[in-house]
Amino acid sequence: MRFLHRPARVLALLVAAAAVLITLDLRGGASFLRSAGAAMTGPVEQALAAAARPLSALAGAGEARRRAEELERRNIRLAAELWAERAAGTRDAQRAELLPTYRAEDARPAQDAGRAQDAGPAADGRRDAPPSGRARLTVVTAQVIAARDDTVTIDAGTRAGVRPDLAVVTSDGLAGRVIEAGPSVATVLLPTAPSATIGVRAAATGKTGRESGGAMGTVTGRREDGLLALRLFDADAPLRPGQRVETLGSSGRTPYPPGVPVGTVERVDAARDQLTRTALVRPAVTFGTLDVVGVIVDAG
Repeated sequence: MRFLHRPARVLALLVAAAAVLITLDLRGGASFLRSAGAAMTGPVEQALAAAARPLSALAGAGEARRRAEELERRNIRLAAELWAERAAGTRDAQRAELLPTYRAEDARPAQDAGRAQDAGPAADGRRDAPPSGRARLTVVTAQVIAARDDTVTIDAGTRAGVRPDLAVVTSDGLAGRVIEAGPSVATVLLPTAPSATIGVRAAATGKTGRESGGAMGTVTGRREDGLLALRLFDADAPLRPGQRVETLGSSGRTPYPPGVPVGTVERVDAARDQLTRTALVRPAVTFGTLDVVGVIVDAG
């Protein structure tokens, strides 16, 4: 062992340091230690991932894999744009359903109508034609280079604009959120982690026949079966197997923009109380085969 070449000794030291930092992380170590771990282990994980790529090329799959990855990167960007448009459409549908109520509230005596007229068209326009507020998303695509327990490591970090508390997606839906970022790699917490809780809504159909805002709630990860535990804050909310569950949207759209698919309801639990409804949700993403992902670095 003492005759190891210097690069081999450096690699061994980096692997040992990574093991120590991971142990500290599992025991609740400080966040700066996790950031240091990302900076130190990033080059190691990238080197190991790169070392495996020539094997695919030798098998004649190198070019096909590159094409598949590029197609997935394009699909992720297109899917993110679609979700943003659909979320904006859902908000518009909600506003449309509320307009009759607003107009009824605006039925006032003639003198009040006169005052509203003096206020100009802007006052009336706020209710009859509310702005849709469509968001423009910026997505940084990356590749999964390592996986451990409830997290994966991706090959994009702060140099690419990736930072903690950003949503990570595939073309199928939500893949998690960034919890740590180094210069060239980042750590992503999967939704199936017991510590992961995400605000969601169960998609419903409104009076216009278009999807409208459904009941709000949360999903929490379940490591034992890879499902998500759904809890809605409305005991009377309609809930059925096959119903889509999507992100509710965080304040400032960080970490989660609205409308990103989280999964579909697989089993609805019997009512247990008068305040909430519970169910199990199958994630939209297959986490065991994660490869190319997108980090939403700007949700507009």
